[in-house]
Amino acid sequence: MRRPLKVAGVSVAVLLVVASAGFYLWTRVASYPAFPEAVALAEQAETDDGWYVFEPDGEPTSGVVFYPGGLVDPAAYAPLMRRLSDGGVLAVIVSMPLDLAVLGVGRADRVIAAYPAVDSWVIGGHSLGGAMAAEYVKRNPDAVDGIVLLAAYPSDSTDLTALPIRAVSIYGTEDGVSGDVFEESLRRLPSGARLEVVEGGNHAQFGHYGPQKGDGTATISRDEQQRHTAGIILESLEELD
Repeated sequence: MRRPLKVAGVSVAVLLVVASAGFYLWTRVASYPAFPEAVALAEQAETDDGWYVFEPDGEPTSGVVFYPGGLVDPAAYAPLMRRLSDGGVLAVIVSMPLDLAVLGVGRADRVIAAYPAVDSWVIGGHSLGGAMAAEYVKRNPDAVDGIVLLAAYPSDSTDLTALPIRAVSIYGTEDGVSGDVFEESLRRLPSGARLEVVEGGNHAQFGHYGPQKGDGTATISRDEQQRHTAGIILESLEELD
């Protein structure tokens, strides 16, 4: 009996290795690379921790920890985060294992701990990153003062309604996901959560990367969509002061 069991154990181990390798290769093939201009901007802000940190002039009192969308190069969000830092906010993009925030929900902890002088923290994210930002808030209800969701919403099992934090959900009218989905998701967000609509915006233009499967066609420029988005986020942060 020992030999058959040993063979079975080896077979299972081989299958796990093959499956893991296949999953890894899929994440690389299906990934969304950042545009060169975003990569160049991100490289200037990269830290030894693998974060992209955009620091404003002077000492910031508020900060944003940002979770990238699923399979999206985190550098793709550098232009948007740069806009936030230009508005006086510390903005930090967190890289994720295999570019999947579901594998790194708790990574905001280290960022927050690294900047003790920052009084108010907001966690944000795009698409899957936003859903995992909501999961982070669920697990750490006292860690942040607000949440910003870009084309994202909490899962059905993530109920944040009892939390005394600010929340804003932003989506574009040309997103492949119906606006009704974002409207309905407000039921799982804190009381007073705002739903902001970017007319003409789509899903992918919150970042600097190429077309995304299932997305609609934007009728405004990427720059305009991100400028509008940054303005909403900065206004939300001002409400925390």
